[in-house]
This record gives sequence, C-alpha cells and structure tokens, in this order.
Amino acid sequence: MARTGGDGAGPRSHLALSYVRRFDLEHTLRFLKQSMGWTTPRVRHPEQADRWSWLVVAAYTQLRLARMCVEDLRQPWERRYEAGHLAPIRVHRAVSTLLAHLGTPAKAPKPCGRSPGRPKGRLSGKAKRYPALKRSA
Repeated sequence: MARTGGDGAGPRSHLALSYVRRFDLEHTLRFLKQSMGWTTPRVRHPEQADRWSWLVVAAYTQLRLARMCVEDLRQPWERRYEAGHLAPIRVHRAVSTLLAHLGTPAKAPKPCGRSPGRPKGRLSGKAKRYPALKRSA
C-alpha cells in the first residue's frame, strides 16, 4: 500500500505528479499572456472575451501541431532540441517561415478610399461597464 501524507491527500507520487502538471499549466498560461497576447485586447463585452480566448487557444493548438514542420531557430545560448520536442516559444519564432511557405487561401485585400467615418459632432458613447466577478470564500 502506498504511503500517504499526514492530511490523507493521497500517495506522495500522485502529489508530485500533480505539482508537475501545475508547473506546466502555469507556464502555459504565462506564455499565452505574454507571447500570444491573451490579455492584451480591451474588449467591451463578455462574449468578445470568450471569442478572443478561443482564438488564442486555437492559435496555441496550431503552434503545438506545427512543431514537426518547423526548424529550430535557436539563440546561441539555447540548447538544441529535436524537431518534435520544440517549446511553443521556439515554434512561435519559426512559424513565420512556415506560413510564407504554405501561403494563404485568402485573396489580397482590395484597396479602398477613405471611409466617411463617424458624422461630425457625434460621439461613440461610453462603454457599458460590467461588474467584476469575485469568488466567494
């Protein structure tokens, strides 16, 4: 029988594994915030925040899937990794070369004249404010 901690939380190997998972999760969230711009936009509606979060998750998934397709563009002080074991930040660094090779199915944007914009004297109005969600203890 496996030994448990004093609080009855479970086997120590299970606790160590959960700590490793938490470490991975915290670094993933840090990457999404700093490199993928998860917290950058100032959205006005909760639905916009949900859509933005799903777009960031989709982009992160694309980076994970592109690991096998890109070459490692490492800095001189970074150690070498095999193609399938690149960290997302290193794939992010090299994915522009992959996108240039793949191309895009979209057509080039059409040039247009200046838009008329908002009529003179009309303001856009204040953004609707939403209360902050707080966790109850």
